[in-house]
Amino acid sequence: MRAGLKILAAAASTAPLLAGCVIYSNEAGENVRVDIGDKAAPPAEAIGSARFEDGALVVRVDSNGCTQTADFELSVVDGSPADVTVRRTREDLCKALAPDGVELRWTYADLGLEPGTPTRILNPLK
Repeated sequence: MRAGLKILAAAASTAPLLAGCVIYSNEAGENVRVDIGDKAAPPAEAIGSARFEDGALVVRVDSNGCTQTADFELSVVDGSPADVTVRRTREDLCKALAPDGVELRWTYADLGLEPGTPTRILNPLK
């Protein structure tokens, strides 16, 4: 019984070390988290629109007035095309009226991709 508890405790303490993600700072000084297959990731954010413009991914999301790129993490899976999923990690608790939401931008460098890489966004549209 004790041996089983020791194994369970060891597994629980090492599980966070096995999560695949990269966190780095972009040109604006904000931290960007790119997850690589993290099973505990939040669900994909329902988005209003997504497009690539001027070398950046531009996504329209709901906002209560305080939403910013640092409130999201991006999951990028290399492939042809690369798959990108945007996930909200911090709730916007502000009370402003923003019926059209806000547009957020991430460059190809923020995504860890070469400019022009074929990419698809996996988020559901609202």
